[in-house]
Amino acid sequence: MLRFDPVNHPYPSTRAMLHARHGMIATSQPLAAQAGLTILQRGGNAVDAAIATAACLTVVEPTANGIGSDVFALGYANGQMFGLNSSGPAPRAISIDAIKAAGHEKIPQQGWVPCAVPGAPAGWAALNARYGRLTLSECLAPAIAYARHGYPISPSLGRGWKSAFRSLGNNPLAQGWRETFASKGRAPEIGEMWSSAVHGDTLEEIGATNAESFYRGALAEKIAKASAANGGFLTSEDLASYAPEWVTPVSINYRGFDVWEIPPNSQGIVALIALNILKGFDIAAREDADTLHKQFEAMKLAFATGKEHITDYNHLRMPVDELISDALADKLRGKIGDRALDPGPISGTPGGTVYLAAADGEGNMVSFIQSNYTGFGSGAVVEGIAMNNRVIDFSLDPTHVNALAGGKRTYHTLMPGFLTHSGTPIGPFGVMGGYMQPQGHVQMVMNTVDFGLNPQAALDAPRWQWLKEKSFSVEVGFPPHLADALARRGHGVQMTLDRGSFGRGQIIWRNPETGVHMGGCEPRTDAAVVGW
Repeated sequence: MLRFDPVNHPYPSTRAMLHARHGMIATSQPLAAQAGLTILQRGGNAVDAAIATAACLTVVEPTANGIGSDVFALGYANGQMFGLNSSGPAPRAISIDAIKAAGHEKIPQQGWVPCAVPGAPAGWAALNARYGRLTLSECLAPAIAYARHGYPISPSLGRGWKSAFRSLGNNPLAQGWRETFASKGRAPEIGEMWSSAVHGDTLEEIGATNAESFYRGALAEKIAKASAANGGFLTSEDLASYAPEWVTPVSINYRGFDVWEIPPNSQGIVALIALNILKGFDIAAREDADTLHKQFEAMKLAFATGKEHITDYNHLRMPVDELISDALADKLRGKIGDRALDPGPISGTPGGTVYLAAADGEGNMVSFIQSNYTGFGSGAVVEGIAMNNRVIDFSLDPTHVNALAGGKRTYHTLMPGFLTHSGTPIGPFGVMGGYMQPQGHVQMVMNTVDFGLNPQAALDAPRWQWLKEKSFSVEVGFPPHLADALARRGHGVQMTLDRGSFGRGQIIWRNPETGVHMGGCEPRTDAAVVGW
């Protein structure tokens, strides 16, 4: 089991780790965390609280998710692990030929063309129906209130909104976005109140109909009509045929702990592949050049493997069991020497995502992630629904395992994490941010298991991030002598002042002996961990 020195916090932090018995919520926006806590205090369980927090995040952090998002959830409820894949497929009418016939050399990032079927509303409803204690309307009530009555813009949110305005403010494909999210002809300022009545109305309709309106009712008709009017491929039939998928979580054992992820199309197995490689090494210390070299090499090899194989589960060419097997890990580990390897022509891309962890006093815990992909998503907005642009992650190479095809789910960056020990749940963790996510998971697991850092210290520790080829970025606080040592091994190491590019994580661990939760939240954004 996990044992921490209560004062073991070697990295500067502005946040104290929280302990609470009856429940806990950790996420990237304080108002959303409080919304989840309110639901717990009204008699809801961890699943209810997670839904409430997620819905609230579409209102109070729209720069990183929306009602048109996808959802993955991983957790422990009613005495067992569960997994939910609520990512949407590409529209049935889309194809590589259709994209090229429309004059595109690559899939456009903005407009209605890159929109996949949104999975978030269906995911909320599915979780609520199977595990919730309150109604879906009750869970969405805090989000509806913030949408209608407004809230003040926080610092990270304000900066992200201004960045989005630079991208979408003059784009003719983003008229719906400007009407909803920039109605004053600009992004809202930090500290300014912002509200969206239409956003609240849509959430209310989703709650009242258990998301049926979104897929087979009035909201679905409006989405399909807007798509058709703007050159999109998404139709009412795509929406009507959609349903989330309950999946069996996958895991590997890392030094006595089981690390759990969602199977493909999630990229979660990239983290498992990397950890499988690393468990074969003796790891001496965190701030050690040899440790970092092995982490860097394992991460590149895991990404190369993942990008070659991950796609819709029904289109896999190698079984998941083989991808996370010790045999493959042994083979990949054998490629690691003293010098940096070039993993080939692959690279990571930035994304915009929200992650939350939730726990209640009965032992239920949820790891939950939700995203439109790049910030606000595609810029296509109807009835307050900011649509995702998840189709851009498909390949236009027809021979690639992740080649674009109608009705197919793409390689998906979203990946909630969970930790257990000998069948006993320890808790949820996650680090959002596109291709930073597997790297964040590896660093959080190792910070916890190998280096004995408590949740807040694990999140505060300086991070590294693979970019492409042999290139890594490290954040301020990374020891310069280690960067020099890694450079001598052939790694391209650059320090960046943009701490936001290193992902935003949350952790909640539960002590199985006392039932007490301990949680940490991300110091790189406006995050909060709350409990009672």
